[in-house]
Amino acid sequence: MTKLSNEQIKKILIEQIAIITATKKEGINAQDSVHGFGIDSLGFIELLVFIEKEFKLQLMESGLTKEDFKTVSALSKCIVKLLPDE
Repeated sequence: MTKLSNEQIKKILIEQIAIITATKKEGINAQDSVHGFGIDSLGFIELLVFIEKEFKLQLMESGLTKEDFKTVSALSKCIVKLLPDE
């Protein structure tokens, strides 16, 4: 399996945020704040669990900060860096 690109990861994240928030993915801009999508604390945990499972990452050990979750774009860039080179 090849390493996913930043754009592919953004698309996956947007699709999942749309599911969590029950909104259309077309209404989600990758430059908007992740917290601005109306994700509550349970939804945020759901997003974290999804990221760990989908990308096979251990977020607790990854060193991600609050800033890394500022936008979908910022988050996707961090995920790309965390993915192993294959």
